[in-house]
Amino acid sequence: MSVSDKTAIVTGAGSTRGIGRATAHALAAAGWNIAILDLDEPNAKDAAHEVAERHRVQAVGVGCDVTDETSVENALAALDDAVPPVGALVNNAGITSPTRFLDVTDQEWDRIFAVNVRGAYNITRRVAPGMAERGFGRVVFLSSVSAERGGGVFGGVAYSAAKAAQLGFARALARELGPNGVTVNAVAPGLIGTDITGGALEGERKFELLAGTPVGRVGNVDDVADLITYLCRKESGYITGATYDVNGGSHIH
Repeated sequence: MSVSDKTAIVTGAGSTRGIGRATAHALAAAGWNIAILDLDEPNAKDAAHEVAERHRVQAVGVGCDVTDETSVENALAALDDAVPPVGALVNNAGITSPTRFLDVTDQEWDRIFAVNVRGAYNITRRVAPGMAERGFGRVVFLSSVSAERGGGVFGGVAYSAAKAAQLGFARALARELGPNGVTVNAVAPGLIGTDITGGALEGERKFELLAGTPVGRVGNVDDVADLITYLCRKESGYITGATYDVNGGSHIH
């Protein structure tokens, strides 16, 4: 069984320096056709064009707000005739928040959960039945080290709680879909150089963070993308319900 007749959806992959776009490239290099769903439609289309040009696979970029059910349904409908059936889903779309619990508002709390949890539900609920029916599927959630250690680096309580919810989501879904040939895993990145971390990785703060990282460097998006691609391989069918840390050993537990 090859992945060249299947499509991998990567949500939130429009950013030029993000984990999502790097993952789209890594999956395409492994033979997957690619569908990029992003709130920023021009960026989604640009990323898809870049992937298709570089890897010679089918790729499509679609504007999509994962928090909105209709937007998700429309985006998936646009894929029906554009690319092969969905074989993998990378739930990468997410937002962070450093706000302390005593300062967080109801609106911000709901917004963090809407994107990170409800967004993952909205799209997974719609593609999982097809995977189960076809007897093959790979689902990967982009959680965070904040879910495991309880924030303390960039994410506040809302972010840590939402990313922890993703871990429970992935593990329970792995139990349900395993008999149908669908694996579900989570990746928990630590300190990765993206636009989200921004200026927080400069000066004294950077040295403080690296002092507790055994490999002595900030992670890059390819470190995460390569692991996601491994989990999506057809040969990785005996790996499910697992959480993989990508943090350079900074939070060994």
